[in-house]
Amino acid sequence: MDHILIVEDEPHLREALQLNFELEGYRVSTSSTGRSALEKIRTQNADLIILDVMLPGIDGFTICETIRAEQVLTPILFLTAKNTSADRVKGLRIGGDDFLGKPFDLDELLLRARNLLQRRSVQKDGESIVQLSSGSFDLNRFIAVDLHGKERSLSKREVDILRLLVNNEGQVVTRDEILKKVWGYHVLPSTRTVDNYILTFRRYFEHDPKEPKHFHSIRGVGYKLTI
Repeated sequence: MDHILIVEDEPHLREALQLNFELEGYRVSTSSTGRSALEKIRTQNADLIILDVMLPGIDGFTICETIRAEQVLTPILFLTAKNTSADRVKGLRIGGDDFLGKPFDLDELLLRARNLLQRRSVQKDGESIVQLSSGSFDLNRFIAVDLHGKERSLSKREVDILRLLVNNEGQVVTRDEILKKVWGYHVLPSTRTVDNYILTFRRYFEHDPKEPKHFHSIRGVGYKLTI
């Protein structure tokens, strides 16, 4: 289920948007201030952000510039009364993916949101670069950029494990399945070997390895990747 974050300070509009997107089958979270929006963008891994510009505290343009500087590539649809040509150009130039002025047609908003989500799905399936909230890795070039911005070379084994987790994103992959698909049926190391690789990924990408946001342990079973 795709997750949409709606950032809108007007309560009635925010509630109406949430209701309509939920009726379309999306999981929705909301924010009414710029500061809380930044926190949720950094922690919730939304698939789409619908972003007002005029917000209390931090405006929507600043939010967009901030998260793009942090390499957060989640699609952004600006939904705002600031709808001059200069506003639209600025929103797209700083990293927005679409721009819809208020007042707006609900069906048009739903269609634009659906198109952005479909485009993101195609990119996730077709590209080798996987973007996390705290780094990225390229499965074709065997390169990772860790949470400190440092580029690291990945071994073939690391890439094979990452590829398996990416292909099953959001689902639990057992330790035995990782061993069989990465090492093969004839030479099986201990499951502790898999644990050590996951610990390495956490050192690369998790701000707090004890409270991971991407590489999750499922006790007694295996691991799950959340992008």
